[in-house]
Amino acid sequence: MSTLIAYATKYGFTKTCAEILAKKLGERVDICDLGTNPPGLKKYDKVIIGGSIYAGKIRKPVMRFCSDNLNVLKGKKLGLFICGMAKEEDVQKQIDSSFPRELLVVSTAKGFFGGECNYDKMNFLEKFIMKKITGSQQSQSQVAEDNITRFAGLMR
Repeated sequence: MSTLIAYATKYGFTKTCAEILAKKLGERVDICDLGTNPPGLKKYDKVIIGGSIYAGKIRKPVMRFCSDNLNVLKGKKLGLFICGMAKEEDVQKQIDSSFPRELLVVSTAKGFFGGECNYDKMNFLEKFIMKKITGSQQSQSQVAEDNITRFAGLMR
């Protein structure tokens, strides 16, 4: 079986999580950045799609990829994940609002892989917004390793 992990990221955290997931799957996995090169899906039995959440919305390349490939994706073993600074009680709501309902109901795994707030990479407006959201002026990074492991187990 061949697996594709397709993701979109703004600053690189989602890519890091996709790479961790690929190692945990322990099989042939291709990783593709949807922001640069949307892949063909014919050769894949499993497709995992993930993206970072900003201002409550997933990256546009993820939304476009899902809508452009909706019928094909419904026929694959499918996993969906998000990355962001969501509070635990908001995660399910963000997952549900980030992907088409048709994909959510057929997906084998849904997950939250943690988030990163790196002030060194942000512009002034982003820093201002994140300070309001997080209540902190410190950069933070939290990979939810247990969530990634659990997700990988469901996708095997």
